[in-house]
Amino acid sequence: QVQIVESGGGLVQPGGSLRLSCAASGFSYDYYYIGWFRQAPGKEREGVSCISTTDDRSYYDGSVKGRFTISRDNAKKTVYLQMNNLKPEDTAVYYCGIDLFPFTPSCALVPDKRYDYWGQGTQVTVSS
Repeated sequence: QVQIVESGGGLVQPGGSLRLSCAASGFSYDYYYIGWFRQAPGKEREGVSCISTTDDRSYYDGSVKGRFTISRDNAKKTVYLQMNNLKPEDTAVYYCGIDLFPFTPSCALVPDKRYDYWGQGTQVTVSS
C-alpha cells in the first residue's frame, strides 16, 4: 500500500526558513515524479515545485523560485523542500503528490490526475 507522509511544517516569522520532508513507501518503482503543492484557505491547490527521481531537473512556480529548493534522496524515497525567506503569502497546507506512472517528459506543477497518490499535508504558517 502506497503511503506518503509530509512533515516539517510549523509557525515561522517572515524571512525565516523551514524544511519540509515527503517520505514515500509501499512501492518499488525507481522512476517517478514527486511534486510539492500547497493550498491556502479559500484557494485552489497550486503547484510549488516538482522533481524527477532520475535526473536533476526541477521546476518551480514563479512565486517561490529563488527562495525554495527541492531535493531528493532516492534510497530513502524522500523528497525535501527547503523554504527560505518565507513570506506571509506562503502560508498554506503543503501537500506532496507522486506520479508513479509518468508519461510526460517532465513533471507537472498542476495538481491533476497525473499524481496518483497524495499525503495528508503539513501546515506552514508565516506570521509575526
